Amino acid sequence: MALTDQQCSFFHDHGYLHVPAVFAGELEELSSDLDALMDTWAERTKGWTGAWRGAYMDAETERRSELVALHDLQLYSAAWARAVVHRPLVETLAQLLQSPVELHHTTMHVKPPETGHPFPMHQDYPFYPHTTGAYIDVLVHLDDTCHENGEIRFLDGSHKLGPLEHIVADDHGTRTSPFLPVEQYRLEDTVPVPARRGDVVLFSILTVHGSYINTTDRYRRLVRMGYRSASNRQLSGQSFGRPGLMVQGLRARRPDDKPFPQSLFQTPTT
Repeated sequence: MALTDQQCSFFHDHGYLHVPAVFAGELEELSSDLDALMDTWAERTKGWTGAWRGAYMDAETERRSELVALHDLQLYSAAWARAVVHRPLVETLAQLLQSPVELHHTTMHVKPPETGHPFPMHQDYPFYPHTTGAYIDVLVHLDDTCHENGEIRFLDGSHKLGPLEHIVADDHGTRTSPFLPVEQYRLEDTVPVPARRGDVVLFSILTVHGSYINTTDRYRRLVRMGYRSASNRQLSGQSFGRPGLMVQGLRARRPDDKPFPQSLFQTPTT
């Protein structure tokens, strides 16, 4: 599935791109497996911590707010293992990255009905920083999204600002989830990108984004799949230290590279 020159330019200029109907025949199985993983493996938590919660929710909503999440769905579901190598998707990513493409991770992001967790303004960079911006997050939509259920929203062109300093601790020094100052970075200033079931929304690891709470009586189900140029080295954070799955092209070998050990905890032998 080749992008047009206009689509490529839009992504590089604005930091995000909505691509309709990337997934179609696979949707029923992906949706069914996601529901099963929600019931059997996913964690239901209060979600992200930090002072931003008081700015986004009143006290009662904050008390009830919940997030359903699970990392690396491809390790639990054959359908999602096939989804990460979906040919039209990975060809699109290779076109934008202009390099071989490596899967970094997948993460379930499900907002339960009525009080489904909002997300403060942030970049994904602090969660898994890399040496370059050659990293694209992909939101696979299992449900239609809109303002009422908390569609993704972007600060247009913000990827050009580079990595931003996030708040990572409260006034007492306790670590929180990274977020940007709520007075300076406001959801009201963002561009909403509603999408349909089967659509994907791509965005740079450096694009500032967030979302409102789900106020509807239904789940809002998304899966984030992160991909990078195979030459883009990770510095720390989520999934740090493990090799990613090559989904397009061939991994190049640098002079200091050795074959991957059979175990992440095994020292390579010479």
